[in-house]
Parts: sequence; C-alpha cells; structure tokens
Amino acid sequence: MKEISCKLLVIGAGPGGYVCAIRAGQLGVDTVIVEAGKPGGTCLNVGCIPSKALIHAAEEFDKVVHMASGRDPLGIAVAPPTLDLVKTVAWKDSIVSRLNTGVAGLLKRAKVKTVHGWATFRDGKTVEVETETGNQVIRAEAVVIATGSAPVELPFLPFGGPVISSTEALALSEVPKKLAVVGGGYIGLELGMAFAKMGAKVTVVEALPRVLAQYDAELTRPVLKRLGELGVEVMTGAKAKGLSTKRDALLVETTDGKDGKVAADRILVTVGRKPLTQGWGLDQIDLDMAGKFIRIDDHCRTSMRGIYAIGDVTGEPMLAHRAMAQGEMVAEIVAGHKRSWDKRAIPAICFTDPELVIAGLSPEEAKALAGEIKIGQFPFAANGRAMTKQGEDGFVRVVARADNHLVLGIQAVGQGVSELSAAFGLALEMGARLEDIAGTIHAHPTQGEGFQEAALKGLGHALHV
Repeated sequence: MKEISCKLLVIGAGPGGYVCAIRAGQLGVDTVIVEAGKPGGTCLNVGCIPSKALIHAAEEFDKVVHMASGRDPLGIAVAPPTLDLVKTVAWKDSIVSRLNTGVAGLLKRAKVKTVHGWATFRDGKTVEVETETGNQVIRAEAVVIATGSAPVELPFLPFGGPVISSTEALALSEVPKKLAVVGGGYIGLELGMAFAKMGAKVTVVEALPRVLAQYDAELTRPVLKRLGELGVEVMTGAKAKGLSTKRDALLVETTDGKDGKVAADRILVTVGRKPLTQGWGLDQIDLDMAGKFIRIDDHCRTSMRGIYAIGDVTGEPMLAHRAMAQGEMVAEIVAGHKRSWDKRAIPAICFTDPELVIAGLSPEEAKALAGEIKIGQFPFAANGRAMTKQGEDGFVRVVARADNHLVLGIQAVGQGVSELSAAFGLALEMGARLEDIAGTIHAHPTQGEGFQEAALKGLGHALHV
C-alpha cells in the first residue's frame, strides 16, 4: 500500500476544498487534495453552474416564444421556436467541462497533489484512499474536511424512476410534459420556473403556508406574480405523500385533510440538502457535532486538534461563496497567518424570475437587534434602465439603525439583481452608513442607481420617487 505525507490534506474538491488547496499551495504549504468525483464539487458539476446555464437557456427560449406569439412590445417577430433539450444539456456540460479543466489546472499550478478516490479516516492524522490503482495512505499534519452536502431524499419518495433530484433534473433529455415540484424553496422554484418556460406544466407542492418562506412576503410578491404568468400552479399547505400506484402522479394531502393527486411525468424533490458526514470514517475520529453538522469555531477548527471543517458540512448558510471564504481562511491559518471568521454578511441569491438578493439583516431582525430603524425602498418602476430591460417589477430596500444610520441589511428583487449582491456585501462589510451609499456617485443609467436611491429614501430625500 502506497503512503505519502503532507502538511495539509483537503478532503473534497468542491468550492471550499479546492480554494483552500489552491491558497495553501500559493503560500508554499505542501498540500494534497482528495476527490472521488470531478473537481468543483456539487456547485460546479450538478448545482450552481449547470442550473444557471439551464435557467439562462430557458429564459432565452421564453423570450423567443413570446416574440412568436405576436405580443412582443419591442416589435420583434419570429417563427414558432423549438427546443432541443439534448443540445441544451450538451452546451451546459461543455461549460462544466471547461470549468473542471480550469480548476484542475489551478490546482496543478499551485503545486497541489490531487488524489482521485474516496477517503476514509484511520485516525485524526491519517486517511486511506481507495483509488483505481489500489489503496493509498495519506498522513498529514492538518486535515480539512470539505465533503459538502447532498439532496435530501424523502422515505416515501425515494429517488429513482419518475422521482428525481436536482442532479437528474439538470441532465434530462426531454422536457417533461407535467412536472411536480416537491418543495417551494429556492431550488424548487428556480428549476420549476425554468422548466415552465421550456414548456412543462409545473405544479409546486409546498407544506408551508407560502413558498420561499425564508424571504419576507413583500420581497417574494413579484416572484409569485411571475409564477402565475408562467402558468405554474402553487399548492401551499399541501404535503406530498408518495407515488400513485401507476407511478404517474404525486399523492398529496391538502390543508383540509383531503387527499388528492397531481399528474406528473417527473417528480422533482427539492426539500433541502444534508451534510455528507457518512462514509468517510467519522466513527474513527471524535468530532463534536452541532446536530447533523460538524461543530466549528470562528477559525473553522473542529473539536480535534489539527482538523478543520468548511462549507456545507458545517451548517447554514449552505452557500459556495461561504465555503470559499472559509477555505481561503483555513489555508492561511495553516500557513501561520492570523485569521478568523468575522463576516458581517454573506449575500444569498435566489435565481428565480425575478431574482432575489438578501444580505445582512431583514427589517424584522434589524428591529429586534437595534430597536428603532430606518427603511429606504426604491421601486424599479422608477428606474430607467429597468424599464429599458422590461424589468420594472421589484425594488431595492436598505435597512439601517435610526440613531447612527449604520446599514444592517439590504434586500432586492428584480431582473438581474444578483449582480448587485457584490455592492450590498461590500457596503455591509465596510460598515457603511446611509450617507456613504447616498453620497457615492452611481453610474446612470443602471439598476445600481436603485441602491443609491433607496439610501436617499432612508434619509428622507429620494430624488426619483
């Protein structure tokens, strides 16, 4: 059995793991990374990137369908369009492949040794990796666990046949005629809206009283309006119960206790993700857990000396950019730098139509923390650039303390607002006040002006509304 030694071993080459390894390599740390699949993890291979590719393709197809209807206000007319999903998926796969190659190249450039296989702990400093050419033992001074997460499977709707997870949804060869989506969170609505635009009859089944429950109702109102325009049926307060006998429908129970059926060729289950804490020898090491997640401190240290954990395996928010930031920090700590986790805000984006962005505290959370607050809200209906993009639905909202105007949270809903998330995060990290945002010259005509106008509104003197 082959044996190698290193200073840092990273288990998992997802966003957190590969960023950690690359940064460690840049700092001269002898680093090995172990990955059973392709580099990039869930986000690159079957999550963030491919889903956004599919969402973009669906948006483009929907535009053409609208033009073909003869109702396009821009005066553009085209012949009735068709969609070849096989070609669409192949295009999506080509993007993923290019990024896979890019990550592998970055690891090589940073002089990180990559071992392909499944790692299992022997003890806190040693893992055994099952590779295609035999088992390999790796001994390390420090270990980073970056094993990520996987879709939650419902016991009464196991994956297989017509029941699929987001992974399978991104690799379908044809658009389902009828798609039932179990779970009205961001994954379910992102993919549900995309398939609706591609021609599927979509029904969303959500057990809670409303979809996108993690966002406030005002923020989600434009999304609900768009769901209606796309013909998506939303069943709230409805619980999925299983498959029909013929496996052609989803069995549901409504709020009044009545049973019903939702006809479906495919049933997409999107009820959350679970950390991957099984299968890599957790029983061989003694880590404190925080529920189903690995407990960490503000340096991403676990309860065992020399073992760190980052990303989805450590809890919410399960976001790739959180994992990346943690990975970079841990690499610098291992290299001897002084770092700690002290983030004011981690922006979160829902790529529905329109898009949602939240950063920092909601109005309710801010009020609970600071007492009296100021809220400035600016509608895109008064923004010239939004009008020229036919994206008037939505707004930017800034939440600040009333006494010193310190910005505590920023939210937005609208077409393309995901690109404003960097400005929102930067403002919060730098401790901006309403006056700082209002006094910054924002380029015209852009949707970013809505951010400045919201701050001005919070100060009591918005200019364009």
